[in-house]
Amino acid sequence: MSDPSRPNGPKIIAVANQKGGVGKTTTSINLAAAIAEAGMRVLLVDLDPQGNASTGLGVELEDRDYTTYELLLEDLDLNDVIQPTGVEGLSIVPATVDLSSADIELMATEKRSFLLHDALRQVQMDEFAFDYILIDCPPSLNLLTVNAMIAAHSILVPLQSEFFALEGLSQLMMTIREVRQTGNKDLRIEGVVLTMYDRRNNLSQQVESDARSNLGELVFKTVIPRNVRVSEAPSFAMPVLSYDSLSKGAVAYRALADELMKNNQVQG
Repeated sequence: MSDPSRPNGPKIIAVANQKGGVGKTTTSINLAAAIAEAGMRVLLVDLDPQGNASTGLGVELEDRDYTTYELLLEDLDLNDVIQPTGVEGLSIVPATVDLSSADIELMATEKRSFLLHDALRQVQMDEFAFDYILIDCPPSLNLLTVNAMIAAHSILVPLQSEFFALEGLSQLMMTIREVRQTGNKDLRIEGVVLTMYDRRNNLSQQVESDARSNLGELVFKTVIPRNVRVSEAPSFAMPVLSYDSLSKGAVAYRALADELMKNNQVQG
């Protein structure tokens, strides 16, 4: 049962970029873990059929009986779909490849673009007392991503420090404008975060310069460096903050979480 009028629910942020390989899932996992480490209660919704966020937080396939697929399409008790993770304060709604067929099934549903919006605003959600909900979107601008944008208060965009990075943003911005007109007039851009950044690389510096001159204050001051520990952590099914707490990647994601919480005036 949805109650869209609830005023004091958690801050909902969709992590989105239709381009794959930009650090979207890595950012979702590690930002969620860093916000939780700061003392917040966080839910990560895995909306990517690849289920990489679920795997990266140690949720085995056999433990994904109820997933975002059921959250969207079935009226389930939230206790069945929300699972704890190995990170204190961080819970997850996992995903499996079943979600890839949800797009087709959503088309037959009258409120197809609002299913995630309503699911995350159930009265039962109050029992969990989440401060933040992060949504890891699929790497495409499909109906699942539109659901995330209509459900969210804001969009966080990971941007890889590579050639043509900014050109890929135009389609995403157009989709955000369309969603504002059709389903979520208050949707805003939380910010753009530069990922896989190498200070020794002239290209990284050029992308940063272009991004800051074009997007100004929308670009987070924090940049996420290219860091081997960040790359290794998912194979150990944990965020980099747990895998190597003192690594440059872990330090950067803590700084990003701090910047984001300050922007939202929520402090741990």
